Amino acid sequence: MSTSANPVRDIEMTTLSNGLRVISERMPHVRSVSVGIWVCTGSRREIAERNGISHFIEHMLFKGTTSRSAEAIARSMDSIGGNLDAFTGKELVCFNTKVLDEHLSRAFDVLADLVLHPLFRDEDIEKEKGVILEEIKMEADSPDYLVQEIFSSNFWKDHPLGKPILGTPETVGKLDQAAVRDYYAAVYTPANVIVTAAGNLTHETLVRLARQYFEELPAGSPAPADQAPHTHARIALRNKRALEQVHLCLGVPSHPLPHRERFTWYVLNTLLGGGMSSRLFQNIRERQGLAYAVFSELSPYRDTGCLSVYAGTSRESARRVVESVLKEFRDLKDQPVDEEELRRAKDYLKGSLVLGLESTSSRMSGLARNEIYFGRFFSLDELLESIESVAADGLQELARTFFDSRHIALTILGNLEDLHVGREDLVC
Repeated sequence: MSTSANPVRDIEMTTLSNGLRVISERMPHVRSVSVGIWVCTGSRREIAERNGISHFIEHMLFKGTTSRSAEAIARSMDSIGGNLDAFTGKELVCFNTKVLDEHLSRAFDVLADLVLHPLFRDEDIEKEKGVILEEIKMEADSPDYLVQEIFSSNFWKDHPLGKPILGTPETVGKLDQAAVRDYYAAVYTPANVIVTAAGNLTHETLVRLARQYFEELPAGSPAPADQAPHTHARIALRNKRALEQVHLCLGVPSHPLPHRERFTWYVLNTLLGGGMSSRLFQNIRERQGLAYAVFSELSPYRDTGCLSVYAGTSRESARRVVESVLKEFRDLKDQPVDEEELRRAKDYLKGSLVLGLESTSSRMSGLARNEIYFGRFFSLDELLESIESVAADGLQELARTFFDSRHIALTILGNLEDLHVGREDLVC
């Protein structure tokens, strides 16, 4: 077992003998503790035939353990006023809880129990298939979600990043106990798991709990290396007559999450479409009145990334919205961002960062992501200085490199009738 400390923030990390990493950050001024058990693999490491299995297992872990029923799990957390949650992403799965500091041991017992001792009964598996199939239908009925799923499937064509986290009715319908148990056994191993916590606790307490529940487990193998995807500048027009609006998603490749230019991307995304003062919001919604919802979003991963723009508009205005987005791309390429706008974007990011660090949940999550993607932890001053160091010429260089017509992908979903957008319409 090895332990290290961060001299700037009150962060400590211990690696157990089986490879499990335990990371804590002490926040003595609060009365809560947030704990997360992180599995360092998500839907992008699934084979096509098992698409959705990571998310399925996340659901199944709440269906009961060898010592607790599903109802007992819920009651255990309700009885101490805590919350219990989980999510599955493209590269991570997380099970987490937030409780009063005095209830840390009880909460950790519940969290470790559901992660380590699932039953995976056949009857529960069949029942949960129905639940997830309804979840898939619900998402398919949400056009803003559906257009981004279609966009992803084309942008990351023939790669697991382009597959839905939930899976498809076909892949979920074929899951059985053997497949679930095999995948769980391969992935939920100490070599592939991180335990993080932030709040009013000591590192010694967290390590003691982690050792109590996890140290006797065999190490297992870390997840295999990812296969880096290629991006595809595809145009997809999907007709869905029942929709009142036309929903569009337009995107370009970006750098991976650990890239040295990540803060330049954060600032670029913020001033393009990250808030109410952003260019897209002010131009497309406020000045032209073409959309109620319009924003940009940065989706970086270990080895690739995407900057995308979403808007919901009328069929008659769809082309104008696309043209307006491309105009913002051109302006960012042709003209340096002025000092006032750059200052506003930086302050927006810095404010969001500092406010987020007041939350034990945010800090707990940040500990895991910093370890997984960077192998180190950053002080607040480092992060603020990195945002502050972004310059107008760096933003312009990034725009000139990535806002290229040859790399732009576009998906439009709605009652399209005679609407057509071709490559010739995506010049920027």
